[in-house]
Amino acid sequence: MKPNKEGGTMKVIGITGGIGCGKSFVMEQLKERHHVAIILTDLVAHELMEPGKKSYEQIVAHFGSQILDEQGIIDRKALGSIVFQEPKQLQILNQITHPNVKAEVIQRINRIKEEGVASMIAVEAALLIEDHYDQICEELWFVDAKDEVRIERLMQKRGYTREKCLSIMEKQLSREQFLKHCKRVIYNDTTKEDVIRQIDKIMKEVL
Repeated sequence: MKPNKEGGTMKVIGITGGIGCGKSFVMEQLKERHHVAIILTDLVAHELMEPGKKSYEQIVAHFGSQILDEQGIIDRKALGSIVFQEPKQLQILNQITHPNVKAEVIQRINRIKEEGVASMIAVEAALLIEDHYDQICEELWFVDAKDEVRIERLMQKRGYTREKCLSIMEKQLSREQFLKHCKRVIYNDTTKEDVIRQIDKIMKEVL
């Protein structure tokens, strides 16, 4: 597929779905098979937590030096142990990081459009809907998979217990809520070949 040379008309789509649904595989296929520029909000968030970056300064100002390791880098495990025990602290962390990530994503989108070397831009985020990424994306796509498939993936790949999987899934949007907000669905609980066929079909329609 040829790169999009009309930077100003480059479509921006959002990819979302619950934990374990396989968003990463979909993003990989979009990049490798269809020359889509991908932006992963988790990676953006981690980058902005590095020393000297915007989220770093704000997080350390609130949580203090107790979350830093010997090199002055934020220890995400130490930070996580605080915020997941105290919902108010998690809310504060989200209030710090989410606006910074969204602002950075917008900057990256603009930069990619200016370069004009991609067919399309895909932004992946678990909280795409909650953080109102529909304001910057022309379409939202939902990557779906059966709950049991998601649980099995998480237990195998991340070593989570079944209880931990269910606890995380219960805090995320329901399938019905995802379907309500998303224009397209990619079912990622069959074979890789089938998922690729779905992606190829959608990309033909979109482009």
